[in-house]
Amino acid sequence: MDATGRRDLIERYITAYNAFDVEGMLATLSADVAFRNFSSGQLTAQSNGKEAFRRLAEQGKALFSEREQTVVSLREEGESTIVDIAYRGRLAVDIPDGPAAGTLIELTGQSEFSFGEGGITRLIDRS
Repeated sequence: MDATGRRDLIERYITAYNAFDVEGMLATLSADVAFRNFSSGQLTAQSNGKEAFRRLAEQGKALFSEREQTVVSLREEGESTIVDIAYRGRLAVDIPDGPAAGTLIELTGQSEFSFGEGGITRLIDRS
């Protein structure tokens, strides 16, 4: 897949993410997609395969009343595309020992996308 195709898939994924469209997100992924999320260097979530990703995406969807990822920059590194992201989201529920529902969360992070025949094969989020 060329750089334009990879960027189109990333754009479709982020658009679906921002719209809480889990099916749209899944449509960009390969059947064996591997997902990892790191926060402050600690692994906080992971999944292997579309169905496991779906479960995580549905859980994440329920946590927020609104959310938006904005691409700050994008660069190719070998077979991967690295995307610097600005994120903002408003919690829909209270987080135990954490922020309350209605809290606005704003942070920056980085997503690393890898690709294969079936779409996005690996997604690593770091914040």
